[in-house]
Amino acid sequence: MYPLSEFETMGLSERLVARLKELGLTTPTPIQARAIPEALNGHDVLGLAQTGTGKTAAFGLPLITLLSENPGRPSPKT
Repeated sequence: MYPLSEFETMGLSERLVARLKELGLTTPTPIQARAIPEALNGHDVLGLAQTGTGKTAAFGLPLITLLSENPGRPSPKT
């Protein structure tokens, strides 16, 4: 089992972590603790968890972080 940490130690953008704190969210759920680091490291993630456990954030938060770090338009694939 992955230890739960805080969002600020997971590699998410500082601005995003600050907003999460404003919303009262500081500790990730188990699915978030496992999925976020993997997604931030460029790995594909397939997660399974009950409804209401934070799956959407587990996939969305890394995506927001990666897009905010690379705001340019992606190159078309050839």
